[in-house]
Amino acid sequence: MARVNGNGPASSGLNRAGEAEELLDAVKGLIIPFIKAADEAVPDRAHGVPSCVKSEGIPRNVLVESLKPEALVKQMQLSLPENEGTGKEGLLDVVSKILRYSVNTWDQGFLDKLYASNTPVGLVADLLLSVLNTNLHVYQVSPALSVIEKLTAQRLANLFGFTGPRAGGISCQGGSASNLTSLVVARNSLYPETRTEGNGSHTFILFTSAHGHYSVEKSALACGIGASNVWPVPVDSEGRMIPKELRSLILRAKADGKTPLYVNATAGTTVMGSFDPFEEISSICKEFNLWMHIDASWGGPVVFSAKQRGKLAGAHLADSLTINPHKMMNVPVTCSFLLTGDMGIFHKANTLPAGYLFHAAERAEPGDTWDLADLTLQCGRRGDSLKLALAWIYYGAAGFERQLDNAFDLAAHLASLIQQNENFVLVSSNPPPSLQVCFYYAPGGKLADSPEDNTRTTRTMVEKLIPRGFMVDYAPGEKGSFFRVVVNCQTLRGTVEGLAKALEDVGREEA
Repeated sequence: MARVNGNGPASSGLNRAGEAEELLDAVKGLIIPFIKAADEAVPDRAHGVPSCVKSEGIPRNVLVESLKPEALVKQMQLSLPENEGTGKEGLLDVVSKILRYSVNTWDQGFLDKLYASNTPVGLVADLLLSVLNTNLHVYQVSPALSVIEKLTAQRLANLFGFTGPRAGGISCQGGSASNLTSLVVARNSLYPETRTEGNGSHTFILFTSAHGHYSVEKSALACGIGASNVWPVPVDSEGRMIPKELRSLILRAKADGKTPLYVNATAGTTVMGSFDPFEEISSICKEFNLWMHIDASWGGPVVFSAKQRGKLAGAHLADSLTINPHKMMNVPVTCSFLLTGDMGIFHKANTLPAGYLFHAAERAEPGDTWDLADLTLQCGRRGDSLKLALAWIYYGAAGFERQLDNAFDLAAHLASLIQQNENFVLVSSNPPPSLQVCFYYAPGGKLADSPEDNTRTTRTMVEKLIPRGFMVDYAPGEKGSFFRVVVNCQTLRGTVEGLAKALEDVGREEA
């Protein structure tokens, strides 16, 4: 019998609503237990011991069932039908396997990356975007979402001190895309001939913190500038860019006949969580007419906290700023904004004629663009701004502040637990500048003489923590790789205390 929509007999009408209801109800029956298992594992995390659920009668780690790629391929047995599909039964089988063999980021033990679990309101946002399934490139096909993006970005920009009449921003496909867009805008604004002629005779030089994100080099590759023309600026003992070193490098580049273009300062570096001195950096950028960008992908959300926002002093002096609510604020991945004090600059830098697409330019007020793809590098744009907007509506700015303050308190608590234990050496300051806590395992407070030995210890302990329900990361340091634990807005006090216990137990096993 012929089928329509992959399930059910063909007819003169459609029953997509009924089919959607049936599938959503069925998938809900798999998703809710997945989240519930993470909630029920909370007491075990507080004690630093494993927690398991039974699947097909076999106990399985709630956090993740670790398999090598080759073994996982065999277990999943993924098959894409050459003929008829497998319908609801086949769909649910695959969904079940995806949940079974994925990392459960809802688990308290996921302390590995600069993002963590979704939230209930985040699920609603993602579902709504899927239902609408529209492209946020022109206002005509996404009116409500265009308004939401414009107003949300404007309100976010205002928090950072971008208060001009055309202050605002755009959402991009992640922090790397936001940073790339900022570089394109910088080059096209400061050297407008590059829009048509390319880089030409310029050998552009970009400057970024030695602890900055690798996306700056990726952006240089994409813009034909070259990775070797990204110059790292030395940092101080706390991982902050040293302004006088930046100035010296700019002078050196000019003396070499190169064109200093762009400075990438960082609010919350990836490893140590450091905040660069933005006011001093801005002064140097103005002196030499360089574009100042702040990569606040990680640390930007502290703008919601009265206790923490002082770390962003001078951020309003930047020409552009990246912030990723999907990181510190637990908004669904991906949600990134590029903000500025004047959206007219973005439009002038990026606009191109496309009469088959952009029809609203003649109706817009000067400097006001509602076809948002005319401001960005990509045409296909999902309404990622909705994720932040709905969370903001649900929790409020005060709710964000409470969540952030609690997370910072817990990061400081973990740092204190590590600092007070004679078998660890804290690398971070206490309290740490962001939500990362970095440290070595060092029995009796003494690190191994060999960096390789310290790295081996760290890696081994990281692997042994996973069966106990904790997933943390590590990063390279002068004395070998050290632990990097990332607290998030949903982390509980018992979790960091349980992690400290688990680290102590695993360390004894290693010794």
